[in-house]
Amino acid sequence: MTILTQVLRWSALAFGVFYGFSHQRAITAANKAAADQKIYDHKKQLIEQAKTEYAKKKNPSAFASSEKSGCTLPRSASDDHLGARQFRQG
Repeated sequence: MTILTQVLRWSALAFGVFYGFSHQRAITAANKAAADQKIYDHKKQLIEQAKTEYAKKKNPSAFASSEKSGCTLPRSASDDHLGARQFRQG
């Protein structure tokens, strides 16, 4: 083997190791970010659930009357007109 062949082989090996290392770091970072997002979403859902339960505990008559009347309030700004119609009808 010539020296040029050996240099090319060692260069290719070094490049492959470097690429593999950097690619593995990117994959690990993406997986960690996804896991962190999942934990955050779960905590956010638990907080919302706790707020709802606290509101029910603090003022049970408001939740009982809305459940009996069948009146549901809109959950987003785009549903405001639907909520107003339901409120007027119900």
